[in-house]
Amino acid sequence: MNASKPVSARTLKSDFKRVDAHEVQTSEYEELPELTDAMLKRGTVKRARRPIATNPRRQVTIRLPESVLAAWKATGPGWQTRMAELLSKHVS
Repeated sequence: MNASKPVSARTLKSDFKRVDAHEVQTSEYEELPELTDAMLKRGTVKRARRPIATNPRRQVTIRLPESVLAAWKATGPGWQTRMAELLSKHVS
């Protein structure tokens, strides 16, 4: 988690105490349709993944003068990406 980002106060707006206190009755099971083999065959599993990068990044350690690092950070968010773009121009 990025320390500079503000933490949002997200709530589910659910009444968990009421949900936890609910006891399932037999009549509620009667409302559910019977699970068939056809239903199971139609089901798919989808995994949310990031797209595979064409030029993946690799973490490295580099020592830079404090003044250089401060100057890059002063340019605002995205400074690491801008630094990487500038470096890639010099090796291409």
